[in-house]
Amino acid sequence: MKSINVVIDRKQVSVAPGSTILDAAQSIGIDIPTLCYMRLHNTEYKCQPASCRICVVEVEGRRNLCPACATPVMEGMVIKTSSMRVLSARRMIVELMISDHPNDCLTCTKSGACELQDLARKTGVVDIHLSGKSQSEYEIRENKAIVRDMSKCIMCRRCEQMCSDIQSVHALSGVDRGFESVVGTAFDESLDNTMCVGCGQCVAVCPVGALMEKDDTDQVIKALADTDMTVVFQTAPATRVAIGEEFGLEPGTDVTGKLVTSLKDLGADYVFDTDFAADLTIMEEGTELIDRLNKFLNGEKTALPLLTSCCPGWVNFYESNYPDMLDLPSTAKSPQGMFGAVAKNYFAEKLNIDRKKMFVVSVMPCTAKKIEADREELKEDGNPDVDVVLTTREVARLIKLANIDFVNLPDGDYDSPLGESTGAAVIFGVTGGVLEAALRTVYEVLEKKTLPRVEFEAVRGFDGLKVATVTIVGQDINVAVAHGLSNARKVMEEIKNGNPRNLHAVEVMACPGGCIGGGGQPYHYGDGDILKARTNATYQIDEAKVIRKSHENPAIKALYEEYYEEPGSEIAHHQLHTRYTYRERY
Repeated sequence: MKSINVVIDRKQVSVAPGSTILDAAQSIGIDIPTLCYMRLHNTEYKCQPASCRICVVEVEGRRNLCPACATPVMEGMVIKTSSMRVLSARRMIVELMISDHPNDCLTCTKSGACELQDLARKTGVVDIHLSGKSQSEYEIRENKAIVRDMSKCIMCRRCEQMCSDIQSVHALSGVDRGFESVVGTAFDESLDNTMCVGCGQCVAVCPVGALMEKDDTDQVIKALADTDMTVVFQTAPATRVAIGEEFGLEPGTDVTGKLVTSLKDLGADYVFDTDFAADLTIMEEGTELIDRLNKFLNGEKTALPLLTSCCPGWVNFYESNYPDMLDLPSTAKSPQGMFGAVAKNYFAEKLNIDRKKMFVVSVMPCTAKKIEADREELKEDGNPDVDVVLTTREVARLIKLANIDFVNLPDGDYDSPLGESTGAAVIFGVTGGVLEAALRTVYEVLEKKTLPRVEFEAVRGFDGLKVATVTIVGQDINVAVAHGLSNARKVMEEIKNGNPRNLHAVEVMACPGGCIGGGGQPYHYGDGDILKARTNATYQIDEAKVIRKSHENPAIKALYEEYYEEPGSEIAHHQLHTRYTYRERY
């Protein structure tokens, strides 16, 4: 295919047909500021409504300035990206946005990570020449996971496209006109009354403070200050390869030990690893899969494919969208849910304290985990197994608030007995990881022999939907991995229409890339290299582990011997499993 030749800021460049001016400029290192535009590399996500006009450029021979993100290149184009005309237009656009924006930057949680702030600096806007107060004011709305301050909405519509195109949830859309235009919900309903699943991907892509995770750090500070309370932290697999970014470290830096030390310095009595509970999840969920496969192989009727149940955004999605298929998901709680149950029952008993005197804090990459922790199924007599969920970003803010020099901390070790884990557990943080971890155990249990190679490469990678076949005991077991809920919907519709691929197990993660791209992780704003770095680091941690299969974890074996008896036992089923309910939404 013949390339198209253009000139950008006196530089010659050849690009493929269909490329935009922005694509061409980026290919030769020319920075054109953007706001509404965002492309998440390695996924299908691309937002380019060309509504903000920040990326306008001057094209020789054209009267009007053109949006670089949406204007295709043409042979012989001569483009200026920073002429005085362009700079003047950009400054006016930024001033207009700021004139209709609350001036609470000092107290806004997004301050320092706000793209509108960055644009003001880039365009040299130090004074607003437009008078009057903000024209659009809205009541702040919040639920357990997400806070919406639509007075700060700049109508970039990134959240809308993420919610509709990538997640296929359609909880958000543009409403009203003029100064009152905003991205909101139908009939101005609360998110709890919409199809919202709480995944937080809208928060992850919002360039300003219009959408934020609900900050629960105050509750944790109070608990840490209460000398009568035993405070227990658990840290999820994906947090350890991302939180370092909040302290200036390279994406993918493994800071497991520093995270443990920082939480101890905050005053935690115990710091445990959610990876331990991930291994426990494989024992329970893997046993459930083995039971269903055995029934299938014996010609008995059983619910297949088994759907993973680790991702709360995904659980919320199928509970509201597929009420007639609630027999398919594994009944195993998520690792967060299992850890909470183990901590408030087994560990509290070992410490000889009332479970109500134990305060469990989860450090999670996910906003939906806040909703999950509030489920009645994860409580005992009204007392939650997990008291508070903090996202990776919230924990980073708390560490900074405590003036802890994170980067120079020594590496600490997780406490025992709930801190020992395997390589299978850590890969829960990436798309395909839960299924791969389960296959490592299911294969060896059914085959009664050691895997020749523990890696299942076929379920790895950033393809939105991956399908593979694994041969176990002479039987082809068909599996699928989906990340992003639009891909999950495709799989569910297939299953609903007869399961033509004859799938036996399906893993779904609501967020692109899995938990490493969770709605509570440090902002990556479409930089796919960041997700790749986090993913690669996760697999490196797995490879470095001495034990890489969940069923070989000695701490898990000891827990069953001492307390849970065996996977799927009566007490295990009572504490480690859950149920699903149709949750009608509009």
